[in-house]
Amino acid sequence: MKQQFRMAKAILAASLFVAPAVITRAQSQAPPVPSPPPEQLGALAPENLNKPRPKPPFDITGTWLHAMGPGNSFRFSPPPGFKLTPEAQVQYDAAKKAAAEGKAYHDDIGQCWPAGLPVLMTRVWAIAMIQKPTVIFMISGFMNSTRIIYLDGRKHSDPDIVIPSFNGESIGHWEGDSLVVDTTGFVNDHHWIDNGIPASDQLHIVERMRLIDNGATLEIEYTMSDPKNWVGEWKMTKRWKRVDDTDITEASCLPDLNAHLPSTSSKAANVR
Repeated sequence: MKQQFRMAKAILAASLFVAPAVITRAQSQAPPVPSPPPEQLGALAPENLNKPRPKPPFDITGTWLHAMGPGNSFRFSPPPGFKLTPEAQVQYDAAKKAAAEGKAYHDDIGQCWPAGLPVLMTRVWAIAMIQKPTVIFMISGFMNSTRIIYLDGRKHSDPDIVIPSFNGESIGHWEGDSLVVDTTGFVNDHHWIDNGIPASDQLHIVERMRLIDNGATLEIEYTMSDPKNWVGEWKMTKRWKRVDDTDITEASCLPDLNAHLPSTSSKAANVR
């Protein structure tokens, strides 16, 4: 009887050592846990830059300046028959009243707020454009404001995590001889389309960019919507010329530098 008890005890003790080994061996033989998908590569990551891609129809690398001239105003004025929302109409009417009285209205740019898209594109300062296979960088001579257009196939950021900005998040793709750029993710304050017409976080801009005149002219067709501020879509076309004798230099906007402008220094002149 004692011998049987000792044998059972020995078997139990041995099993306590064997069981962990069996479990460990089973775990080692389990299929590997799949690795998480790689995060989006940066636009300038060598691996991203070197991916095979079709050759783009054009390269806009260079310095460009809004060409002005007939039918090419620097303003993004609304089309005939436009209809604003009641909230935006209040702003528009106030701007017209201030203009009639010789006053500025919400001169945010004069107080060093960014111009924001689309106004940034037609300011009287040139824009340096640098095109890579995955991205286009645009640096304006006005405040050195930077705009980035991604060309690497990424999608727009989730609206819940996108960081709103004055120039928005621009995603581009090629269609025939045109670069189509879709921009969303705008801020909801201090952002204007035109005098008295605000832009909101619902602003959506689609641009069709083409090089014409043997590459001497950049033409952009705009389609813009902002259901918080106007009804339907607004369309307009702007043109830029190459300025090969111009460079973009460092620029800063400081309120003190604009102190001589009545719209930035006088509350009576700058209607808020």
